[in-house]
Amino acid sequence: VQLQASGGGLVQAGGSLRLSCAASGRSFSSGVMGWFRQAPGKEREFAAAIRWSGGSTSYSASVKGRFTLSRDYAKNTVYLQMNSLKPEDTAVYYCATSAPSNPPVSLWNVERHYGTWGQGTQVTVSS
Repeated sequence: VQLQASGGGLVQAGGSLRLSCAASGRSFSSGVMGWFRQAPGKEREFAAAIRWSGGSTSYSASVKGRFTLSRDYAKNTVYLQMNSLKPEDTAVYYCATSAPSNPPVSLWNVERHYGTWGQGTQVTVSS
């Protein structure tokens, strides 16, 4: 399986972007799709995740209420809608999947539970 992240770009503070993560090579019926981000000079951190089957979601405190996950079964794609963007959201955003593993929600923020990663897409928020 391969993941292709897209949708990043440059946006002003308060603006919106929608990231996409398209999976190829297999159809997902289980597992979790997560988004992590890495700001310059910082470690990669968890942002959000969605269980492919059922659609349960989890968000970090820093993005909750501003970011929203959704998925499209037909396109094998997960979307991260990012609203009210702040300069501190500037980072490279990575999507990843835990499939075929299906970890509990308490572990969705742990990178080692994701076996396949996309290449990352840059999001830059100007003040």
